[in-house]
Amino acid sequence: MDTDRKIRVRFAPSPTGGLHLGGVRTALFNYLFAKHHGGDFVLRVEDTDKTRFVLEAEEYILDCLKWCGIEPDESPVHGGNYGPYRQSERKASYRQYAEQLVADGYAYYAFDTSEELEAQRKLHPNFKYSHENRLQLCNSLSLSDEETQRFLADGHPHVIRIKMPTGETISFEDMIRGVVTFDSSLVDDKVLLKADGMPTYHLAVVVDDHQMAISHTFRGEEWLPSAPVHILLWEYLGWRDLMPQWAHFPLILKPDGNGKLSKRDGDRLGFPVYAMNWQDSKTGQLTKGFREMGFLPEAFVNMLALLGWNDGTEQELFTLDELVTKFSVDRISKAGAKFDFEKAKWFNHEWIKRIEYSGLLPQINSLLAINGILDVDEKYLREVLALVKERLTFIADFWEQASFFFVRPEHYDLQAVQPKWNDEKTVFFTDMIAQLENFDPWHSAELESFYKLAINASGMKMGELMLPLRIMLVGGKFGPHVFDIAALLGREETVARMKKGLEAFFT
Repeated sequence: MDTDRKIRVRFAPSPTGGLHLGGVRTALFNYLFAKHHGGDFVLRVEDTDKTRFVLEAEEYILDCLKWCGIEPDESPVHGGNYGPYRQSERKASYRQYAEQLVADGYAYYAFDTSEELEAQRKLHPNFKYSHENRLQLCNSLSLSDEETQRFLADGHPHVIRIKMPTGETISFEDMIRGVVTFDSSLVDDKVLLKADGMPTYHLAVVVDDHQMAISHTFRGEEWLPSAPVHILLWEYLGWRDLMPQWAHFPLILKPDGNGKLSKRDGDRLGFPVYAMNWQDSKTGQLTKGFREMGFLPEAFVNMLALLGWNDGTEQELFTLDELVTKFSVDRISKAGAKFDFEKAKWFNHEWIKRIEYSGLLPQINSLLAINGILDVDEKYLREVLALVKERLTFIADFWEQASFFFVRPEHYDLQAVQPKWNDEKTVFFTDMIAQLENFDPWHSAELESFYKLAINASGMKMGELMLPLRIMLVGGKFGPHVFDIAALLGREETVARMKKGLEAFFT
């Protein structure tokens, strides 16, 4: 690594829809690398494809990064010294460089219409515009200078394509994969500047990375085939010595490992692939995200970091600060990482257990409000959460696991009680209710000791009398330690529930 060069990395998404977890991982790895080396993390919005541009997507991307805790140092919102941070606002500079490439003989004007190109695709199923056919097509290489100038003067629609050389070996050192080599003859003449004057990714990424002084470019391995075009552009524009170091991240794969994880896979298998909810403004279709499903940002980021990276130890739970401290590119795997939703849920479960009460409170209060529970005593809520948090995979599970702390059960699992009920048990619970009305101190340990002594004195089995008590208090065979429940509910509420439950057992 060039230690004299300021570390500057960028995340450059296209604002076309929801943010896939693969995109968030790219942003995360960029952020971790920058912060580990005291550098800058830049968000550059690549909005040059107007056919797919979605107005609200830029704000959505910023919200996703903010939720994850990886906000950029520079962006369209944060500003900075290397703006503008939207490619659409940098349009003028791209034509200048494209024209320079044409003048230097590294690119050419192509006047082929879309109809003509479509006809070529029908004739040649694997058609690609390249050295093999460029002289048979309509461009400034096949036309005379006079014809080319006339086409330009007449305003004939055209694109500018790179003129890929033949028989050259193009190599670069990938920080993850080592030396990667390409045969230039196998690469087609990519469009650099479109007919509307907007750049393609190939030209824009090189110009922008240069102008923004980007030191390292990290992106998914699907961009690896584009590397020879980009390397040549850095060379042809006279910037090869300033080219960033590159790393191409492994793909996030389907759970079975067969191919890249897609939104369709998430829909099919029942899990999200977007960071946050995304609603298509044209169709109204809502695609659920990890945040809305109930993932904590700490768990989501932790899970993403370990998709293709590890620190070389057995540690699995990392705070963002710990990830910054331990992150290194040489610990990123070359192989794709299979997405495991059960493992993702495990991360969330572990983080719910681990996170401070205050970090869960806003979501818990929202959940209670949805269920009509308002103005809960904070001390009581803390104690409830302490009892059930280890049972939660998602925050939404809180109501299922703890609703009985706020609302008396209306229904009871009678099938678990009635088949073995008898008069002896009725007498036991009638007597127990009477004794508990004056029992003191009302603490879990004392309640448990008293109750078990009473069971022993009755001559009945422990299991026969523990389960009915639980069902009286919560309605079913679930919940934390039954005497912890009774202690938190308090004497009056516990006795009232036991009376109501005992009546229900005879219905």
